[in-house]
Amino acid sequence: MPFYHEIYQKIHNRLPDVLDHENAKKFSVLLPIIDYQGETSILFQVRSHKLNTQPGEISLPGGGVEEIDTSDEMTALRETCEELGLNKEDITIIGQLDTVVTPFATIIKPFVGIIDDYQKIKPNKNEVEEVFYVPLKYFLENEPDTYFIQLEVKPENNFPFHLIPQGKYYNWRIGTYPEHFYLYEGKIIWGLTARIIRHFIQLLKDSV
Repeated sequence: MPFYHEIYQKIHNRLPDVLDHENAKKFSVLLPIIDYQGETSILFQVRSHKLNTQPGEISLPGGGVEEIDTSDEMTALRETCEELGLNKEDITIIGQLDTVVTPFATIIKPFVGIIDDYQKIKPNKNEVEEVFYVPLKYFLENEPDTYFIQLEVKPENNFPFHLIPQGKYYNWRIGTYPEHFYLYEGKIIWGLTARIIRHFIQLLKDSV
């Protein structure tokens, strides 16, 4: 019997994923929409200075996928509740944004959700220094400042140059990675957080 049948069985109904995802660190974050003092706003948090990674930086609620999570959405909800002192019933997920894949073996799944009452929020001081709110119209009316980081290929010392054309003189491509910056009342929103916000705003503008 031809091998085609076995190929069909393995590939036909398979759901695609990100290549090499099993070797990447996986995170889910929530882009929280909230009615803050009568204005549609996005909630941000300042990470605690007690944290080992990115202390004091501005981020969206979220964190790493754990074994107890049955879905990426559950990761975003669980982490948001832990960080903001909320219950799952306080948050309504309304959709998922595009997956972010970084050059640094990290995969982030962003979700958009509505928090029904900002007064219920009680930040976990071990993880969150403070929360603040930025009106949605600020992002709709202001483009971020964008700069680019160059990414260069640097093979290991034992790389088998003899197996590739031109050997050590192979013409490796140089990549660029965008970094967006939003400056709002002394707060600097940048990095992956700004990248997710920009993507979200582009979706809103494209739908008009």
